[in-house]
Amino acid sequence: MPLPIIDPANYSAQLDEKLARFRADFAGLEVPEPEVFASAPLHYRLRAEFRIWHQDGRLDYAMFDSADPKTPVAVSDFPAAAEPICRVMRPLRERLQASDALRRRLFQVEFLSTLSGELMVSLIYHRPLDAQWEAAARELAAEFGLQLIGRSRKQKIVLERDWLLEEFELDRRVLRYRQIEGSFTQPNGGVNRQMLGWARRQAVGIGGDLLELYCGNGNFTIALAPLFGRVLATEVSKSSVGAAHYNLEANGVDNVTMVRMSSDEISDAIAGGRVYRRMKDVDLASYRFSTLFVDPPRSGLDEATLALARGFDHILYISCNPQTLRDNVAALGDSHAVAAAAVFDQFPYTHHLECGLLLRRREAAA
Repeated sequence: MPLPIIDPANYSAQLDEKLARFRADFAGLEVPEPEVFASAPLHYRLRAEFRIWHQDGRLDYAMFDSADPKTPVAVSDFPAAAEPICRVMRPLRERLQASDALRRRLFQVEFLSTLSGELMVSLIYHRPLDAQWEAAARELAAEFGLQLIGRSRKQKIVLERDWLLEEFELDRRVLRYRQIEGSFTQPNGGVNRQMLGWARRQAVGIGGDLLELYCGNGNFTIALAPLFGRVLATEVSKSSVGAAHYNLEANGVDNVTMVRMSSDEISDAIAGGRVYRRMKDVDLASYRFSTLFVDPPRSGLDEATLALARGFDHILYISCNPQTLRDNVAALGDSHAVAAAAVFDQFPYTHHLECGLLLRRREAAA
């Protein structure tokens, strides 16, 4: 993908183009006109990563264009990044360049920030990190007031903690999330809040129990759980499951059971397949599932999960790939109709578009 040109003057027109493409993609599938959730045109990305380019004694942040992947493009500013990242980029580069212990064989810098203003920087090296590096890194972290992590092959040095605490208000609740370095988090914090709000509005009044697949660190789980009797949430990533358990406790959510299982495993378990040891404490028969919530990878739902979805009266589907979403909606067309739609511009100035659909079983809708 070519490097984006970040120009707020063109933002509305580019979003209109994405919306037109969404309408064309879903033509013929009886999808209602979507609600449109725009991004802030600047300072919207809570994550950013840059290669470090060394030349003539100078180091620069660099990005690479897919059309010319061997030629670095020096980056001094990145206005897409959240303000805590933008404030620190230039002075941090200068401090890294001024210190041999921090500069030598530095390969990549990764930034993670939160809406609540916390910042983490990960420095990635092509050399072992020693006591000299750690002393310089501690001084750097204290100077900039950030969490700092050093990485090299088979080595990770955490100076204080490898997570940030995100906090924001949603529907008169303050939600708190532990975001772990290296684990997936939503990149556009403002749009993520809009996604959570939209999902909650679709779920109001449904009742019953919720099955959530691909729950990650509990981003949607925390927001949706109060609207259901009980929630069974699944995720395969060990670090995400750990973060989700922390987030459930931090938010006082006590009606969620977490299991570390893939979507095809839980589909098999619910269909009466083999007995899974990880489900030994879960009484599946006691759940009264009304709703399935999915936020799958770009590949969408596989056949086993589609078969599982057909058994639910309501399907809340968040997708990062409109093409696989369209294919899945078409596959479910005989059993479910689309009752509500939304588009979320997580990635301004790119072709990417996040989508949300509420599907209802056709008999229930009738």
